[in-house]
Amino acid sequence: MRTLSGLSSIEIEIKRSRFIAHASRIDALPETLAFFEVVADPAATHNCWAWKLDHQYRFNDDGEPASTAGRPILSTIEGKGLDHVMVIVTRHFGGIKLGVGGLIRAYSAAAARCIDQAVLAEVIPECECSIEAGFGWTGQVYAALESCRAEKIEETYADGGIRIRARVPKPQFTALCSVLRDATRGEARVRKCP
Repeated sequence: MRTLSGLSSIEIEIKRSRFIAHASRIDALPETLAFFEVVADPAATHNCWAWKLDHQYRFNDDGEPASTAGRPILSTIEGKGLDHVMVIVTRHFGGIKLGVGGLIRAYSAAAARCIDQAVLAEVIPECECSIEAGFGWTGQVYAALESCRAEKIEETYADGGIRIRARVPKPQFTALCSVLRDATRGEARVRKCP
């Protein structure tokens, strides 16, 4: 999955209307609202936006005719194969109506140019898991986490041993289960967290 590694902004003019586009990586739903609040211009005629986050997506035309702004922005995000991305295009009306086709082309162009100038990054999907093992297997559990590029989130101790909550790249989850099974002689218990 590809996403943006930071903020990108551009400004273009089409028939005296100014289109200012901002694009950013988002990793959670609250970030969409926070990004909108930072870059939207209340004095502008329209602040249209779209975002894609995993299997969720939303778009808004902000007063432009239906599907002439937000949908083209979302189509641009999807067409470039991006995820975890939000694009906001602000329009300052210049006095000349662009028509439905003109609006679609203008919002698409602004979003595409903004994304094109951004620095892209590859994102590996992750999942969280819980690992339980006796105290005698602590070193083997740590080694397995490291070998599978897992990140320890939380570690707690109980009478019978340790419990670790970890974040692991999805493609490595099966390998982690296998390594832990082999290293602990089947005594470690691993399960995906919801």
